[in-house]
Amino acid sequence: MNLRDKIVFITGASAGIGAATALAFAAEGCRLLLAARRAGKLAEVALRACELGARAVHSIDLDVRDHRAVQTAIDDLPEEWAEIDILVNNAGLSRGLEKLYVGKLQDWEEMIDTNVKGLLYVTRAVVPGMIVRGRGHVINLGSTAGEMTYPNGAVYCATKAAERAINDGLRQDVLGTPVRVTSVDPGMVETDFSLVRFRGDAERAAKVYKGVKPLTGEDVAQAIVWAASRPEHVNIARILMTPVQQANSLLFSRSE
Repeated sequence: MNLRDKIVFITGASAGIGAATALAFAAEGCRLLLAARRAGKLAEVALRACELGARAVHSIDLDVRDHRAVQTAIDDLPEEWAEIDILVNNAGLSRGLEKLYVGKLQDWEEMIDTNVKGLLYVTRAVVPGMIVRGRGHVINLGSTAGEMTYPNGAVYCATKAAERAINDGLRQDVLGTPVRVTSVDPGMVETDFSLVRFRGDAERAAKVYKGVKPLTGEDVAQAIVWAASRPEHVNIARILMTPVQQANSLLFSRSE
């Protein structure tokens, strides 16, 4: 399917997989609706997207944890941006890596509010319009963590297991409409993910990727664009992707 001039709404678009996805859709000639909390970073992504071929870019300063702000942002879109064709629910994060019984409540709330509730708020605001228009595609960012829980990561893994359930439930709920629903579930990806998890501790974050050639944000973005560009009668339910050196959330083959 030709993606040119499609309106693509990407949350968490200021860095990492979200930014890479914006640039990948830009190269397809899409119109980009980009949302994130870091306005400065988002402006940089928007500029680069225009250079790569985006037909137009509209940016929103948005925290997906605020359901009123999410609904207002969608309700107040200019008329030329209101008919969203593709939603990429990318906003998400991990905080901390502690045993559950000593975990920080603030970390739990931030992960649940962003990864689960934020996903629901954006989906609830956007999908009704897709149903009315009779077209649309929702692409959710999952993780191998949603398949298999790893030590000290129970709450993050739980949020990604929830994403998988929400994704599958939505796909069932839109059955009978032309709306498509996809989950893209990457394993280890080298972005700011670990830096965010460890609150800026670069040394600790670097150890996560030691001895492994991880996926890049661009790798995941290519999978997202591929899923979106399938013929309209084809729905890619799920893409599970890992580096060659990773089998699942627990098993890695690390080089010396």
